[in-house]
Amino acid sequence: MNASVLTALDLPPTSPGGSVELLHDLYTGAPPLIDAQVFMLTPVDKNPGADVPAGLRLITASGKCLDGPPFWDYVKALRQALATAVDPRDVAVVHLQHLAFGATPALVGLLPGHPRLALVHGTDLIFAAAHPTQLRVLHETVEASRAIVVPTAAMADELTRLAPHTRPERIAHIPWGIPDHLLRTPPSSRPRREGPLRLLYAGRLTPEKGANMLVGTLAAIGGLRLSIAAPPSEYAACAADLTQAGCHLTYLGWLPRAELWQIFPDHDLLLVPSTTLEAFGLVALEAQACGLPVLYQPVPGLTEVLIDSALPIDLTDSRALASILTRLQNDPNTLADLREAGQRNAVRFPLSATAAALKALSQEIA
Repeated sequence: MNASVLTALDLPPTSPGGSVELLHDLYTGAPPLIDAQVFMLTPVDKNPGADVPAGLRLITASGKCLDGPPFWDYVKALRQALATAVDPRDVAVVHLQHLAFGATPALVGLLPGHPRLALVHGTDLIFAAAHPTQLRVLHETVEASRAIVVPTAAMADELTRLAPHTRPERIAHIPWGIPDHLLRTPPSSRPRREGPLRLLYAGRLTPEKGANMLVGTLAAIGGLRLSIAAPPSEYAACAADLTQAGCHLTYLGWLPRAELWQIFPDHDLLLVPSTTLEAFGLVALEAQACGLPVLYQPVPGLTEVLIDSALPIDLTDSRALASILTRLQNDPNTLADLREAGQRNAVRFPLSATAAALKALSQEIA
């Protein structure tokens, strides 16, 4: 294999999360947007060959953790697994998919002399703030990378807060993107049904995503229709709270993205209640591309990407939310205007532009 880029993510291929989706979008498929040797972890609970995108190779390393000496043992195991599969002569540039976690120091240790481009995701910064070992990895990765890619200015601000020594000239702003084919041929729109607005939450149910806060707000309103697309284990952990929200609740499962796109037009609003910095907000943009208006908590990152194409609102304020939902239900023209504004916004972020910018930057630092 003569791929000039090497990259790895120490998660199984079907793991939820934006960094996984972006890796699949950019580096896998036939042909991929970025030609690379791409590695992820072998799933431990299913057929190793199941659900593996074209061009992705699997490695096995046990002992995954976040802190202390066991973390460095895990990094060593990852590095050894990669060493058996990689010829350094076939690599021109290393793409680090995070500033933290195991694959990043494993790749740095495997190819200490190769130029590196690091992509920053929200989980990097969240875990670095909470775990001393991950903060150390983040600092070392910042020093070891010739270019550090952030999708929003808000991410650059948070990075420099955690690592004040970061050299500004190494930070490159390259927005993430959504697949071009979704922008060209989105799902067909469906006429709005009578009755209450059909609300959708799509994403992880981790604390920073704000689902628990949203449940409390919806419970204070009552009588709403809410669909949830989330990982089964996370849904099960908060199902009891969700059922007390006073909504007509529908659990959709954790849908493959193509299926999620198809159900967007069956709803009237996507709710994005994130409580903290969002790296970019891919699901909101994908919803907009499919004609689904977005109502969101105005946190850094999201405000930068969505600008005036969506409705910012304090989703902890049940009165404000009830008022705006009533207005939208009674005024279909406002929903139509939001739908058109969202589609105009989504076309600003084609994935092909993300790939082209990453390839150009890779050539520049090589």
